[in-house]
Amino acid sequence: MGLTFQSTKNTALTDIFQIEKKEGQHVIALAGNPNTGKSTVFNALTGLHQHTGNWPGKTVVNARGEFSYQENDYILVDLPGTYSLFASSVEEEVARDFICFGNSDAVIVVTDATCLERNLNLAFQVMELTDNVILCINLIDEAKKKNIIIDKKGIEAELGIPVVLCAARSGVGIDELKEIVFKVTTKQIKPSPRVIRYADPIEGTITSMLPSIEKNTAGINPRWIALRIMDGDSKIKDSIIQNMEQSELVQMLEITDTIADQFETPSLRDHISEQVYKKAEDICNRFVKEDKKKMNRDRLIDNYITSKTFGIPLMLLTLALIFWITITGANIPSKLLGDFLFSIEDKLTTLFIHFNAPVWLQGLFIKGLYRTLAWVLSVMLPPMAIFFPLFTILEDLGYLPRVAFNLDHLFKKACAHGKQCLTMCMGFGCNAAGIIACRIIESPRERLIATLTNNFVPCNGRFPTLIAISSVFLITKAGTGFQILPVLAVTVLVVIGIGVTLLVSYGLSKTLLKGVPSTFTLELPPYRIPKIGRVLYTSIIDRTLFVLFRAVVIAAPAGALTWLLSNIYIGDLSIVGHVALFLNPFASIIGLDGYILMAFILGLPANEIVLPILLMSYMSTGSMIEFDSIDSLREILLSHGWTYLTALNVMLFSLLHWPCATTILTIKKETGSMKWTALSIILPTTIAIGVCFITTSLYRIINLL
Repeated sequence: MGLTFQSTKNTALTDIFQIEKKEGQHVIALAGNPNTGKSTVFNALTGLHQHTGNWPGKTVVNARGEFSYQENDYILVDLPGTYSLFASSVEEEVARDFICFGNSDAVIVVTDATCLERNLNLAFQVMELTDNVILCINLIDEAKKKNIIIDKKGIEAELGIPVVLCAARSGVGIDELKEIVFKVTTKQIKPSPRVIRYADPIEGTITSMLPSIEKNTAGINPRWIALRIMDGDSKIKDSIIQNMEQSELVQMLEITDTIADQFETPSLRDHISEQVYKKAEDICNRFVKEDKKKMNRDRLIDNYITSKTFGIPLMLLTLALIFWITITGANIPSKLLGDFLFSIEDKLTTLFIHFNAPVWLQGLFIKGLYRTLAWVLSVMLPPMAIFFPLFTILEDLGYLPRVAFNLDHLFKKACAHGKQCLTMCMGFGCNAAGIIACRIIESPRERLIATLTNNFVPCNGRFPTLIAISSVFLITKAGTGFQILPVLAVTVLVVIGIGVTLLVSYGLSKTLLKGVPSTFTLELPPYRIPKIGRVLYTSIIDRTLFVLFRAVVIAAPAGALTWLLSNIYIGDLSIVGHVALFLNPFASIIGLDGYILMAFILGLPANEIVLPILLMSYMSTGSMIEFDSIDSLREILLSHGWTYLTALNVMLFSLLHWPCATTILTIKKETGSMKWTALSIILPTTIAIGVCFITTSLYRIINLL
């Protein structure tokens, strides 16, 4: 939907962005660059009184919350993080349109105290749109650590708007921010933004355009509209023109032609941006004092972490270290939890016998449903409880944006968007979460590429299979002293997944989704000491328990179904046996067997249950078994004809095959298209089959030679 101005003729966007509020409530917009702690400010103001959703007709998430102060009620709207309001992306368009049409009573612009100069660009743009602006300079605790001193009163006088210094994570300045919001909304303080004055030809053109603009628009700063028309915003120009009379239209075109003769559109916008940055630089030079030594320390670290020589090797080393800690650290708690959960099984069996429950009911609920739950909990919970906190620590440290920076040039060569790397990072936890994270990519074409390829990043549901298989065939063979081998194997598989992502992204960009990769600004946040409370909450509550709950809900009925299929016989074979026999000819071509392929098919609801379904299918009892050690699991697999080739192909197929049901449903919801949803299933499945076929063919050729 294009920009349409509030007028008697069309109020479409006004209707979309209007917030329903009760009498006496005030609407406050929260704007800011990414990585300024805007969400932390939002949480500090609203607490738990918040909810999220999508803007009508938009694929951008919004968060709304409420808070009260001095018997006044406020609705706080968290706008998408954006660097400007030029509306070159969906996020920028949503932020701009809400400030224009949301009828907010004030706008809080959140900036980062450690890089205030860059953040002021957005503040100046908001100041051109509305008078009721409050500048929140957040992260002053980080600034203090770097010996950055900010003259609040000086900036306040220079900008003509209230300024509040905050450290939202620790609650510093939040009460003062509420007080300022209260005074602005109750007219006790009347901000008078000192907007930037540009070159005389521009200011003269603005003055000439104002009468026509004021006549044909309402509710939006006419000076801002004039600037956007001059710098080439076609949506704004078209919206003005459609409401004009013929004589006014001729006059407006003459005025814009005059300025066009002096400034080409790109150079005009460059001139405006240059003046803004000069003003921001002047303010920071006068009112912000920095400790150059501490600033240089961060730059020195970045010289290594983001360098072409060391950046990617350090990233792979960090990834391998996380996997090593996860694999080795999860062994003991997994065994203890498994022993505890499986010991309950005996008590449940006794209970069923006591109540004379039918044998089939006992098998369905205990050997099918409960044993599946016990497996998923014991295998998934300990690794997730280690992996997610480590991942969150890297996130809090500010390392993940630097990973995106290191991989950006590779994605550019693949004609994809650099932000795709960030969505892949989310995919390590859950591919469905990675798909949702693709919303940060503005271009629909590049968002689709990221959506279709996110599955090639191994999610937490596939890690148990990858770790178990690599441990079985590497630790047991090489001895327990070589536990680094499974770590290297899983790391190599992740690298293969990244490589396939790049290749498929390139293929899509040259065929179905042709286009030129768009540029984007990636701001590297300052290094920060992670907050233990936030790390634990985010990693355990938001990630571990969320993914675990999803796995349990899906795995339980899948386990019961598998038990039924394993215990209903047609002739001498169970249904599982018949299906495996049917799939075996094709499975053998790609180095698997019918039971393995069937386990992947039955594991569609959740990747976590592929291995337990396979073991259940292998055992003649038709129930999911637990294994006492890696050696016992190895014996089970070897007795069913597994070789190193089988193990390799199972890991490759697990890495590359179709998404789980939750991810498929998420893709359907995000794309709104069955065509792209079907492609998201067909594409990885074809690649998985092709890769396994190649490895099997090469193995057989080598053996013949």
